[in-house]
Amino acid sequence: MTAETHAGQPAWPAPAPGAAPLPRMVAAQAGLELRTMARNGEQLLLVVIIPVLLLAAFSREPLISFGPGRRIDFLAPGILALAVMSTAFTSQAIATGFERRYGVLKRLGASPLPRSGLLLGKVLALLLVEVLQLVIVGGVGLALGWAPSVSVLGAVATFVLGTFAFAALGLLVAGVLRAEATLAAANLIYLLLLAGGAVVIPATSYGSFGDVARYLPSGALGGSMRFALLDHGVDATGLLTLLGLGLLGTALTAKTFRWE
Repeated sequence: MTAETHAGQPAWPAPAPGAAPLPRMVAAQAGLELRTMARNGEQLLLVVIIPVLLLAAFSREPLISFGPGRRIDFLAPGILALAVMSTAFTSQAIATGFERRYGVLKRLGASPLPRSGLLLGKVLALLLVEVLQLVIVGGVGLALGWAPSVSVLGAVATFVLGTFAFAALGLLVAGVLRAEATLAAANLIYLLLLAGGAVVIPATSYGSFGDVARYLPSGALGGSMRFALLDHGVDATGLLTLLGLGLLGTALTAKTFRWE
């Protein structure tokens, strides 16, 4: 019952300070991450506009060979893999690097939100952005004539493990380098993997280097995505590669990440 004052009037309830439940804090952090990304034109360019432009340009341009079959059917899964890499690695690394530089992570680390909750919020935001990318890029691909042969299990596993692997690697880069160095390194790695990492172009197109490229995080992601959306299958080798790289990146990040 509510306590009463001497005058017989009900008093205010006693304060009950305390942190919100962890799921609510994680959801709030994920919402903050999404709003921050939506306000950043550079990040929108990286995670949405560039993949769509590449899909539209190379679906008709015969400059790059994708082997037998329709170009759009080879290209669309690779562009979806590129979108995951753009969001989980490049965008995440750059954003986290500058958050660390400006003391945002330090202040969040001192809040009731535990550091595990902060990372969960970031990953949840990444997955939500990737769903948006899937809708936009997939919609453009379908409009261009893409006819996917989908393995739902393979596609979902590739998205989740690809996000895990590249997010861990992105946090590893952001946690050990200065913000400006993170910006340069993340963009350079992105361009190198785009050109030679078998993410968009199949590993078989690289000759003898393809045997190496398929085990790069980009090659494993691109190969698994094509296997799931082109061959209607599950690429166990690619998924295990992504899982192993994700676990390795997580272990290294836990040892080396600096919050300020």
